[in-house]
Amino acid sequence: MNHCGVKLAAGALAAVITFSGLHIDVMASDKVTSVLPSGGVNLFLAKDTSLESIQTSETGADSRIEATVTIADIQEIMNAASAGKQDPEEEMFRNLVIAQVNRYVNIRSIPGEEGEILGKLYDNSVGTFIAEENGWYLIKSGTVTGYVKAEYCVTGEAAVTLAREVGMRLATVNTVTLYVRTEPSIDAPRLGMVPEGEDFLVLDETDGWVMINMEEGDGWVSKDYVDIRTEFVEAESKAEEEERLAKEAEERRKAQEAARASQAQQGQQTPPQAPSQSTDYTVGEGSELGVAVAEFALQYVGYPYVYGGTSLTNGADCSGFVMSVYANFGVSLPHSSKADRSQGYAVDGIENAQPGDLICYSGHVALYIGNGQIVHASNSRTGIIVSDVNYSNKKILAIRRIF
Repeated sequence: MNHCGVKLAAGALAAVITFSGLHIDVMASDKVTSVLPSGGVNLFLAKDTSLESIQTSETGADSRIEATVTIADIQEIMNAASAGKQDPEEEMFRNLVIAQVNRYVNIRSIPGEEGEILGKLYDNSVGTFIAEENGWYLIKSGTVTGYVKAEYCVTGEAAVTLAREVGMRLATVNTVTLYVRTEPSIDAPRLGMVPEGEDFLVLDETDGWVMINMEEGDGWVSKDYVDIRTEFVEAESKAEEEERLAKEAEERRKAQEAARASQAQQGQQTPPQAPSQSTDYTVGEGSELGVAVAEFALQYVGYPYVYGGTSLTNGADCSGFVMSVYANFGVSLPHSSKADRSQGYAVDGIENAQPGDLICYSGHVALYIGNGQIVHASNSRTGIIVSDVNYSNKKILAIRRIF
C-alpha cells in the first residue's frame, strides 16, 4: 500500500530489435538513476525522442553510428513483426545476455581474464548483446560496456525463457486512487483500493485488464490506469559500487546514531496498552537496534489498520506502520512501500534477514521479527498482525536493512 536498483523496462515500445544483421538499441529516456544490486535502469521510449545505434569495432576503437528513429518507424517495424507472428518483447529478450552464476561475473575491458574489471553483472541480471569474440560476449548493461565470459551467461533462445522467469512484471498506478475488482469488469465487486505511484506484481493480462497481487488478494485493474513494464537487474560499474557502499555506510551510521539518541531521550517508557493477545511472539537474533525495532513493533499487534493512516494506536496502513515504528528510533522512512524498496541497503535472501529488516512485497511492506515471521499492518479486516514471511505465497520483491 502507499504508503506499503535501476531497472530495465521492457514496455510496448521499449525493445532491442534485430533485423538485417543490425542491432538497434531502442532505449530512450532522460530518467536514469544509479544502479543498485537490487535494481537496474529504467528505459522508456518517449515520443519524438532520437535514438542511437551504437556499434563497437573489433579493434576496440570507439565508433558510433547516429540514427534518428521516429515513433512511426518503430511502429512500422513492430507491425511487421506482428504480421509475421513475432512478439516484439520476445525479440528484445532474444538479444539479452543473462548472467547465470553464484553471485556475479566480472565485466572486463577486453575479451580475456587479463582485462581490466569495469563492473559486475550480478546473477540473473541482464545486458544487451553487441558481439561475440573468442568465447566472450560484448555487452552493454547499465552504464557499463565490456566483455563477460560466455560460459557464465545465456543469450538467444535460452534467454527468452529465462527472461520471463527473472524479469519482474510490474504495474504502477497512474491515477490518484484505483479500485481493484474481483473480475476484469467495471461491474465486478471491488476488492480494495490502491494508491497512485504504487507498484504491484502482475500475475495475468487481458486486452484491457491486468491482474495484480495486493494485500487483500489477487484482483483486476484497468490497463488505462496503470503503466506496465518488465524490470531486470543491470550491471554495476566499479565507481557505482564504491559510491553505493560509501553512501550505505554513511546512512547506516546516521541511522544508528539517531536511534541511540532517540532511545536516550525517551528513557524508560510505559508500553501501550495493547488489545488482549493470546500469543507471545519471540524475536530472533540480530543487531541490538534491529531487535529493539522488532520488539517495539510487536507491542502494537491487535491495533487497527487504516488506509493512509500513520498512528500506531488509532490505525496505520502497512508503510505507515513501518514508518511510525522507525520514527520512534529517530529514523525517517517514506510513507510508501515502493519507496521502502530503496531504503537502507539490500539483504541477500530471507535466510540472511534479521529482526528489524524491511520485507517488501507487491504493494506491501512488513517488519521482520526473526524465525521466519513478520509483523505488519495487514488489512482492514485483520489489523496489525504477525504472519509467516511467505504468507499466502507472497513473493518478496526486496529485503532492506536500516541499521
